[in-house]
Amino acid sequence: MKENQKQQNGFKLPWGKVVVILIALILISSAFGFAAGLVSLNYYPEIKSQLNNWGMDFAFDHATSTATTTVVKNNTVVERKSVLKQQELVTKAVKDISPSVVSIVITKDMPVYEEYYYSPFGDLRFPQYRQEGTRQKEIGSGTGLIVSEKGMVLTNKHVVANEEANYTVLTNDGKKYSAKVIDTDPFHDIALLQVENARDLDEGEAVNKFPVAELGDSEGLQIGQTVLTIGNALGEFKNTVSLGIVSGLNRTITASGAGTVQTLKGLIQTDAAVNQGNSGGPLVNLKGEVVGINTAMAQSAENIGFAIPINRAKRDIKQIKDSGEITYPFLGVRYAMINEELQSHYDLEVGYGAWVGHNQVGQKTDQAVIKGSAADEAGLKSGDIILSLDGHKLTAENTLGDVIMDYSPGDKVKIKILRDGEEKTLWVKLGKRS
Repeated sequence: MKENQKQQNGFKLPWGKVVVILIALILISSAFGFAAGLVSLNYYPEIKSQLNNWGMDFAFDHATSTATTTVVKNNTVVERKSVLKQQELVTKAVKDISPSVVSIVITKDMPVYEEYYYSPFGDLRFPQYRQEGTRQKEIGSGTGLIVSEKGMVLTNKHVVANEEANYTVLTNDGKKYSAKVIDTDPFHDIALLQVENARDLDEGEAVNKFPVAELGDSEGLQIGQTVLTIGNALGEFKNTVSLGIVSGLNRTITASGAGTVQTLKGLIQTDAAVNQGNSGGPLVNLKGEVVGINTAMAQSAENIGFAIPINRAKRDIKQIKDSGEITYPFLGVRYAMINEELQSHYDLEVGYGAWVGHNQVGQKTDQAVIKGSAADEAGLKSGDIILSLDGHKLTAENTLGDVIMDYSPGDKVKIKILRDGEEKTLWVKLGKRS
């Protein structure tokens, strides 16, 4: 009976002893923790060094007493450091390029009218206006880029399209200079101006050397690459900076402005804001290099702007420096670009290429090869189909005119033709036209 009762009550502990044991354990663990803390302080440099070897990095925020640990192994982007890095690159790029970015103010002699009153019926007076001479009035603005120490400025053709206007260049340090248009490249919407006398209009101080922009390589651009634009936004906010990415490459647009409509090909698309007045300003990479010249924006959308690849402008700049004018390569043929419709209708052997001596509906032209031209000297004939130029296949989307504009007068190029069912190779030294 007693044994059964003992089993029902269970095993009883002496609670006073339990409390004493727990207190002792707490004191012992605290002592060990304090000792471990001292050891870790002594060995922290070695621990940090080892973690760095494993691809770990520690950044302590003393303002909030917090630490950020990020992984940089296997090319993983370090979040916090990458943000700081981009900010530093952007501000440095802006600082480097800004001195060479200029505003272009367009003025023109406009008639000034005086109001007077005519009283044919006694006290009744009618307002009338008569011209009292003319005065210079601002009619537009744009942006430009200094590309030579002597003050040559790169901009868009449509910015300086008014031949009767006067152009004033405003530099980043507030100085003003009169400028004249040297020449234009209407095919690519490019123009070059020259500062006259390099003398400030207000202070009369001569400038010995202008800050020159660093030109990059537009061939290496990639979609998603960070870029920024700088320009005279709305003709009012000088050197406005916008940040974005390359949204697309090799775009074709039809743009209108300054009374002209033009199709431009091979453009860079960006979501960095391109506002009215930004035309002619630079598209810049994070190295501070100019990779494009802003030329147009989509008015029916947000953050869709376009820039001319800087490599196209480089050729024009070189030609101006070498010869004082912009010239174009000239082959000397009349042709039609072959498409599926032409191939099918005329039973042509290929569905691509430039068909010499025919128009776009397949009819023969009066003259296929211009006498004395580069094509004539190379031996091209009516009916030949030019398949490629220096390895570039010619198609309806990549025309002979598009490809040839990447070359300069005097360049020797290899063309592959199809004549009477047989492929042949000819060498052509390109001619020149202004």
